[in-house]
Amino acid sequence: MTDVPEIPVRVRPEIAALPPYKQGKQAGSDAFKLSSNENPFDPLPGVLEAVRSASALNRYPDATAARLRERLAARFGVPSEQVHIGAGSVSILAQLVLATSGPGDEVIFAWRSFEAYPWLAVLAGATPVMVPLAEGARHDLQAMADAVNDRTRAVIVCTPNNPTGPIVTQAEFDAFVERVPSDVLVILDEAYAEFVTDPTSVDGIRVLGNAGHQNVVVLRTFSKAYGLAGLRVGYAIGHPRILDAARSASIPLSVTAQAEVAALASLDAEAELLERVSVIARRRDALVAALRDLGWAIPDAQGNFVWFPLGEETLAVAERFERAGLIVRPFAGDGIRVSVGEEESVEKVLGIAASVVQDLPEGHVGRGLA
Repeated sequence: MTDVPEIPVRVRPEIAALPPYKQGKQAGSDAFKLSSNENPFDPLPGVLEAVRSASALNRYPDATAARLRERLAARFGVPSEQVHIGAGSVSILAQLVLATSGPGDEVIFAWRSFEAYPWLAVLAGATPVMVPLAEGARHDLQAMADAVNDRTRAVIVCTPNNPTGPIVTQAEFDAFVERVPSDVLVILDEAYAEFVTDPTSVDGIRVLGNAGHQNVVVLRTFSKAYGLAGLRVGYAIGHPRILDAARSASIPLSVTAQAEVAALASLDAEAELLERVSVIARRRDALVAALRDLGWAIPDAQGNFVWFPLGEETLAVAERFERAGLIVRPFAGDGIRVSVGEEESVEKVLGIAASVVQDLPEGHVGRGLA
């Protein structure tokens, strides 16, 4: 017997068995929310004024977000047809998977990576193929290339990898794309690209400049570095016919006028953006260094978050953070992702981390020191 009621209509069994997306836990007024990789800074100058100006709520938005497409096209030196706007980059990811993959097809990605990847494949009717991360919580691109077969329709590469933090290098990605058939879509998910300071990291825009890589689509977002998580706006850059297919799979009018003007205003505030991103990146690097000094085996972090590999201790440690007023993101059986938040939160994170690491047994994956 179970307390869960039966679904009163016929639903695809794989959907009925699929847990819904679980958002990072919300925080009360007396806690730091470090569970959703949000930007701790308020909106950039001019953004709130721009949103207020887009007050014609009785009118539909421009379905193509043409002004933002043109602005981004000019920014990256591509025709506007090579830019597609969506309600967050994850919505475009869903469109691309729906456009390419169906029953009998496969979608390949590293695991653990962004938790939406498996259920987006299942929603399309395709089979998710999870390739384990390599040492250092990094993508194993050789193994991912080995997994490609006649059923593969899309491969997703997340860099920096969410939730573990390491990048894919330009050399690694270039070699990987050469091994993937040209008719298989490669989605380069760069949601945290602005926070990357490693000069060896792949750059999606550089990849698109290679005429031989027309099967690559780059995803980026305004949610993280630009601080527009609450407005849901992201974009893709790639071959126009691939993006046309994504548009055909999209929900019309899902990008609001408020989101478009906020993104445009954020692009106007480039200097302030780069200053804030630099602050967060320096705070991240200092946090990683301090955690390693405490004895933690923290993977390289190039997003706005750090990864605690905790295995079976994950949920118990997450409770310790929460009791201290730190809302973090646990991934049961794997580890905890902690967003780089307000400066005041850093010492609290280090305090809990210092007490936890001492309780981990020698040889534990989370311990960097014996």
